[in-house]
Amino acid sequence: MDVLSSRTLLKPRDHQVSIEFYRDTLGLAVYRTFPVGTVFFLGQGFLEVVSEGGTGSGDVSLWLQVRDLPGTLAELAGRGVTVDREARREPWGLDEAWISDPDGTRIVLVEIPADHPLRADVRPD
Repeated sequence: MDVLSSRTLLKPRDHQVSIEFYRDTLGLAVYRTFPVGTVFFLGQGFLEVVSEGGTGSGDVSLWLQVRDLPGTLAELAGRGVTVDREARREPWGLDEAWISDPDGTRIVLVEIPADHPLRADVRPD
């Protein structure tokens, strides 16, 4: 299988409310709009919010890496976002906090500490 691109698709209960949350509250940039959906940039991927009438989050979670977790949480609090779980260092060494979209989809906000192995320069000397 040769994957050229990918997107996560969400089918919210209320399309407009979810569009406003991702666009206005989280401040995600719009990549494309279609008559039944809006595609947002998500770092190296995309999130598409399509039509409406879904049943909510199910077992889907979004993992979003941010540069500054405390700063991001403060910014989102200023926009009225409630933090479901405050930031903390996980046993695997990442700093994580949880928020939710209007349908309850968990959004994991992650900061990778400077000394974490994911930040190691693996290029040969």
